[in-house]
Amino acid sequence: MSQSTVHHSDKAPEPVGLYPHARRVGNLLFLSGVGPRKKGSKEIPGVTLDGKGNITAYDIAAQCHSVFENVKNILEASGASWDDLVDVTVYLTNMKADFPVYNKLWAEYFAKNPPCRTTLEVNCLPTPIAIELKCVALVKEK
Repeated sequence: MSQSTVHHSDKAPEPVGLYPHARRVGNLLFLSGVGPRKKGSKEIPGVTLDGKGNITAYDIAAQCHSVFENVKNILEASGASWDDLVDVTVYLTNMKADFPVYNKLWAEYFAKNPPCRTTLEVNCLPTPIAIELKCVALVKEK
């Protein structure tokens, strides 16, 4: 088995379980699922919760901007950059309502050299979020 190294970002939100932000194997960097939460808190940009923690309203654009920033921070802490992404799996909890906004923002963030992408609708995610990204990047040798 090839050697692997674990990476954590000081700028990204803490994982909600026992896993690293990223793991590098050879020149490939695998990111654990990344959501839009803010570091050091349970705050989720654009999300309104009721007293029981259920989502009453959310802004998918705010979540997209935040999740993209979290991915960028993890990539940079791991020796990679936004342009090094080669494959992204996107999980949305409401494809019909959220795909148009997410797809528009994706095109803005990846105007040049977009990675491969798969977008799936899921019933729910581990925290009250509407989007999560699973990413693979190719780390360039220095």
